[in-house]
Amino acid sequence: MSEELVELKNKKQELTERLEKIKKDLANGLSADSEERAVELENRDVLMEIARVTEEELALINQKINAAG
Repeated sequence: MSEELVELKNKKQELTERLEKIKKDLANGLSADSEERAVELENRDVLMEIARVTEEELALINQKINAAG
């Protein structure tokens, strides 16, 4: 297996784990406290964007792995 393919597979694993953690965070409920809930909603928007970018990067890595394999 080439070094590039190993690096791609390692990056894929890293991104997959990151995405799982983000999805777990997003699945948590919101606080009953309105101030805390406002902060959580802002954080939720950021997490959703990070998840979107991570999914795009995963798709590109999968394409590269498929092309190499």
